[in-house]
This record gives sequence, C-alpha cells and structure tokens, in this order.
Amino acid sequence: MTGPIGGAQPRAPGTVTVALCGDVMLGRGIDQILPHPGDPRLYEPYVASAVEYVALAERANGPIPRPVDFAYVWGDALEVFLSDRLDARIVNLETSITTSEDHVPKGINYKMHPENVRCLNAAAIDCCVLANNHVLDWGLAGLFETLNTLARAGIRSAGAGRDAAQAQAPAVLNPPGTGRVLVFAFGSVTSGIPTDWAAGVSRPGVNLLTDFGERTVARIARQAESARRPGDLLVASIHWGGNWGYAVPREQRNFAHALIDRAGFHVVHGHSSHHAKGIEVYKGCPILYGCGDFLTDYEGISGYEAFRDDLAVLYLCRFCPSTGRLSALTLVPYQIRNFRLNAISPEDAVWLRDVLARESARFGTGLSLEADATLSVQWG
Repeated sequence: MTGPIGGAQPRAPGTVTVALCGDVMLGRGIDQILPHPGDPRLYEPYVASAVEYVALAERANGPIPRPVDFAYVWGDALEVFLSDRLDARIVNLETSITTSEDHVPKGINYKMHPENVRCLNAAAIDCCVLANNHVLDWGLAGLFETLNTLARAGIRSAGAGRDAAQAQAPAVLNPPGTGRVLVFAFGSVTSGIPTDWAAGVSRPGVNLLTDFGERTVARIARQAESARRPGDLLVASIHWGGNWGYAVPREQRNFAHALIDRAGFHVVHGHSSHHAKGIEVYKGCPILYGCGDFLTDYEGISGYEAFRDDLAVLYLCRFCPSTGRLSALTLVPYQIRNFRLNAISPEDAVWLRDVLARESARFGTGLSLEADATLSVQWG
C-alpha cells in the first residue's frame, strides 16, 4: 500500500493518529507456521491438532511456507503499521501467550508460543487488549505468562491482570512529540466471557462488564478521571456482543454515548464480531461498533461466507490534540489469505464500501472509496 498513508510519509503536524483493529489471533494454526511453534495439541470436538488448521487453509488457498519470519503474517499491512505517521498501534490480542498445558474445557482454546511474541514486535504493536474470552484459555498460568511475556517484549497490555486493580488500569502509551494515549479495556459477558473470569480484589482475571447500566458508567467515569491528565487521549476498548450479524443493540449504543458524554473517552473501540460493522461519529468521537477479525486461522472453514470474514480492516483515527476530536478516519482493508494480510481486490473493496456504507448510514455516517483502495469516513 502506497500513497498518503505509506510508511515513508512524515507525521502530520498537530495531530495524533491511532491505529486500531479487531481480533488478532496468532495462536493455533498461525502459531504453527511461526519460527517457534508450540505444542499443537487441541481439545476441540472435531480437531485434535493445530496443524489441521494449516492444512485446511492450504487446501483452500494453496501452500503456506514454514517456518515464516515474524513479519510474514502482517503482509501488505506492515508498511502502514511501521509508518511514521502512527502514534499508537492497538490490537485486541485474542490468544494466550504461553506453554501452559492447563486448558480450560470450553471447546476452543488459543495459545501461541512465548518466543513468537516477536511477531507483535515486527508490526511495532504498542498495546494488546486482553479483556476477551480467550486470554484465560490456558488457566491462570497462561494468563500470568501472557502478562509477563508482553511486558518483557515492551508491549503494554490492558484489560486483564493479577487482580482487579491491574485489570482496570489503563495502558499508558507515550508517543513521541504528543500527549499520552490511555487505553482502558473491558470485556462484556455478552461476548461469551465466563463470569468466573472476572478479576477481583485478590483474584486474577479480566476487567469484566456484567451490564451497561448507570452504575457501571459512573464507575468507569471515576476510573478515567483519576487516571487522566490534561491533553490525554482516552480509548475505551470493549469486547462485546456476538460473532455474526450487523445489528447494534440499543444498549451498546447508549453505553458508547455515555462513555463519551460522562467518562470523557475520545474513541470507542469495539470488537468480538468476526466481520466489520457500522461506524458512528458521535460529538466528534468515533465509535467502532465491531472492528471484525484482523488475523485468524479460519481459512477453509465454511458456514458464514456471506459476511466475508476474510476481509480485515485497519482503522486509522486522526485526532486534533487540542480538542480531542476526530479530524479524519481512514479504513485500510485487506484480505486474509495464506495466514497473511494481502492487498484487497478492487471488487472486494467496492463490496466492503457498500456494506459498511449501508450499516453506517443509520448513524449518519458515510464512506467513500479512494483511488488507493482505502475508505474515507464522512460525518456531519
């Protein structure tokens, strides 16, 4: 991808640009093609080895080299991730980073080998959100090793911890030449997170939301107020809702608005859906109701082809630091193929534009397709 978002371009003066994407699943099949594949044993009803997911993908789209280097999976997105114009790169890491063998009997368990954490470093990822329904797939040992591995790699994390205080604390990013970016992460029970995964006063776990009510909003507002400084940009990253479908429940929309109105967040980063959903810009603040999958090992798995979960989207949110309001929102689409992110075809770019324009119109938001296959968001 070249042009105005290319890696050789300088940072736009007087702006802060945050890159956001949805679920990054580097475990299971993807872990098996990286330089340090972990134990491939799985405890799924129909699949006993992670290597089988590699075979499924190869039957669908051809051979995948093994081992690949740490940058391989990022493919054509790597130039954007490494661009000097980005101030923060935030992903929802939906896998445990561990060698733990203590699998939780929940049907699907994701893990990647700790040595493969350099895959995240290859794309200069600044923050991994962990408040999701896979971070504890391999028990407390898996959670602790995930936290330790990310810390050693110099990657901030948010949304899970050794107790509630750590799970609720924001990841603090300090991009050079601009103010701080604070990432608060929340996992909702509506995404399938077990209630007993909730962090407590002396209990490890995730920062769990059991509802979207007034008391929850008030608690989050207090936490945000205690952490913020003048000039900070606040990100609310939320794992919520089901995997399929474009509907946005009224309670999600009300909650997102309340986080902006009452807690002072500048962007709501929603994920859990396996495909991109509609976008709203509310009082100058972007609400990404569902960012969709960004990296998965789902190639060759059938059942939901109509949603095109092979199309991944990177969201580039540019803010004016003096006001904290959005000045530009660009979507960079890719296709997941051979376990890497590839430039999207013109036909797929049009399809994605049409779908997201349809779903965003209900929020008063429009999208246009640019010559470089990116999508620009317009709002009133």
